[in-house]
Amino acid sequence: MDRERPSNANEETRNAWEENASFWDDRMGEGNDFVEVLIWPATERLLNLQTGENVLDIACGNGLYARKLAGLGANVVAFDFSPNMIEHAIQRSDHPSHIQYLVLDATDEEALLSLGEGIFDAAICSMALFDMSEIHPLFRALRSLLKVNGRFVFSIMHPCFNNPHMTLMAEQEDQDGEIITKYSIKVNGYITPTIKHGVAIRGQPKPQLYFHRSLQEILAPALEVGFVLDALEERSFPPDHVSNRNPLSWGGHFHEFPPILVARMVPKKG
Repeated sequence: MDRERPSNANEETRNAWEENASFWDDRMGEGNDFVEVLIWPATERLLNLQTGENVLDIACGNGLYARKLAGLGANVVAFDFSPNMIEHAIQRSDHPSHIQYLVLDATDEEALLSLGEGIFDAAICSMALFDMSEIHPLFRALRSLLKVNGRFVFSIMHPCFNNPHMTLMAEQEDQDGEIITKYSIKVNGYITPTIKHGVAIRGQPKPQLYFHRSLQEILAPALEVGFVLDALEERSFPPDHVSNRNPLSWGGHFHEFPPILVARMVPKKG
């Protein structure tokens, strides 16, 4: 990854999210299928939040998950490296006494450590690790930021089935006199870390960089600093779910393929 990463990748990513912030804020909220059906139910389940716990929301965007956490009784510190995103998060905040918003870069280990050692019961990072030019600094810092019995729950695009090298496909065939449509996924890349421009939501003002990593590349930085993986869910839409009228969008036709992976990591004991 390092050999292929542009020297200004982090700054380019920040600039893209700065430009896309208002567009994203208008569309990323309650009622989003990916959030409400796939991401949040698993995140809430694996987090197993207790009232009054201190939770760190990493790369919080417009504060959607921070608000959900505060609604469950958590005290939340939420940060993003885009000042525009944080401004939208502050404007939307409905639990001001339970959420502190900060402008902070998840690739800046020193800035992360300034949040305080051992003060967080839990941390989440929802759909953002693939937006980060580096993830080693974050995992190193998390090992210090979390309490001994803390946990880290993250969600990502499933690196096997929902990556920049895949194509959703529909093919028709004559099966014993009946024309049927089969839906599948074509993947032409996985193991090699790559960086590609893409769009999170169709129509957004500016493409952003996707930092594709295989599952081993995602987990390795955490395992190296003493985390262990103790829960994992591969999240797919149920067969009867229809996201929209586009047959080549994630939904019931692709229920055998999980577009989202949600995992929990905890510090190794001893």
